[in-house]
Amino acid sequence: MWIERKDGLAGPARIGRVTFSKSRKSIRYDGKTFRTLAGGGFKANYFDIETGDEYWISGCHKDGRDALYTTDVEIDEDVRVEYWTEIRKQPDKVHVARFRAVGKCK
Repeated sequence: MWIERKDGLAGPARIGRVTFSKSRKSIRYDGKTFRTLAGGGFKANYFDIETGDEYWISGCHKDGRDALYTTDVEIDEDVRVEYWTEIRKQPDKVHVARFRAVGKCK
């Protein structure tokens, strides 16, 4: 999943494996629990239940255009090969652990 902290229009982003609650209203990642904003966020769809920080969390796009605004991305080690081979279809890049994602907006 694409996980981007929204402390501004563009925040630090990661690609990693998440788990969902049974209701799918909460997501767990990296020791944090995120709850849905249910449409109430500004360019965010989840918030960290401990800090209140807002995030954009979504599935990864095949074309790599996950960011709304250009940002730096780190890929978690445990999903890196899967990301480059299964999602992006670029197996020659499995060694790439970070990259600059071009945003949809300028």
